Amino acid sequence: MDLKDQLKNLFPDHEPEDTPDEKEPKSKIWLQEEPIICKYEKRKGNPITILEGYTGADEDFKKLAKELKTKLSVGGSFKDDKIIIQGDYRDKIMTLLKDKGFNVKRVGG
Repeated sequence: MDLKDQLKNLFPDHEPEDTPDEKEPKSKIWLQEEPIICKYEKRKGNPITILEGYTGADEDFKKLAKELKTKLSVGGSFKDDKIIIQGDYRDKIMTLLKDKGFNVKRVGG
């Protein structure tokens, strides 16, 4: 006897709800036609990666920043419509964004 049968015996009047099999994507971030620019700079001797050129809502860009920081396990911030990631992670960021469906352009170096 599996769990479903046991629950049916305990609650005979309960009718289970039909759950859709299709899973919705976790993040519904607006995709744009223009590429996001991914560039590398050094500030005070430390490397940083900057993402700019997103034309959607700021909230979506903040969600994207948080997701990138957690996946890469690095620090960073969101300022002036730019995502600033500590370290040189251009290649990893570009592959993550391409997997999400974004167009990405590498600038500098």
